[in-house]
Amino acid sequence: MPHRDKTPPLFDTARDTSSVYSSARDLAQPAICLSGNLAYDVRLQMEGLHLLAALPDDSVPVIFFDPQYRGVLEHLAYGNEGETRGSPRRALRQMTGEIPEFVQAIGRVLMPSGHLFLWMDKYHLCSGFQEWLTGTRLEVVDMITWSKQKMGMGYRSRRVGEHVVALQKPPRRAKGVWTRHDIPDVWVEPVAKSRHTHRKPVGLQAALIEAVSNPGDVIIDPAAGSFSVLEACQATDRRFLGCDING
Repeated sequence: MPHRDKTPPLFDTARDTSSVYSSARDLAQPAICLSGNLAYDVRLQMEGLHLLAALPDDSVPVIFFDPQYRGVLEHLAYGNEGETRGSPRRALRQMTGEIPEFVQAIGRVLMPSGHLFLWMDKYHLCSGFQEWLTGTRLEVVDMITWSKQKMGMGYRSRRVGEHVVALQKPPRRAKGVWTRHDIPDVWVEPVAKSRHTHRKPVGLQAALIEAVSNPGDVIIDPAAGSFSVLEACQATDRRFLGCDING
């Protein structure tokens, strides 16, 4: 099992209290010693739960999680799913039953005041996802809508966006933790060409990484898909540790 080296305190108690905003972080990530076949900044092929199990408690500032589920495809039946519309996504392995287990493991691994950025579609956002948080102390602190500039499905309104919910592990706070204050809650970024059916925006993920981590920090993605978070880490001088079952 991995272990943490001796590190400075997670919090700097001598914080400026003159403003609710801060452009500096007073959090320091503990050092992590990797075990087994884990390696930074590569595309690992393995089960995401196995990756999370190999990490120590309270050890990372940021985790991205884009679970694969059929919320829209199964609940909004258009009649041609799996034939023309949605066939690439339907071919992917579904994680619906495993999502709470992933979120519990993420809650363990995040350091105090660390963030989970959880991707979801409009169906789950509206119908509720609180059951995914059972057994964790994670709290919703923000949400950003990604405007993809590409028309999607919909009985009524047509989907042109996805949503990333920001959750934080206690203690819940922004000052000294979230350092970028120029991120709009509707982020416009065209969908990049990719063989992967649900690639996420590198620019938005890079901005979020810069907001809640320090250069050199380790960013985790246990269901990496197209490995867009790896690209975001490379653009922001962070270390990536992530995997996908398909490599």
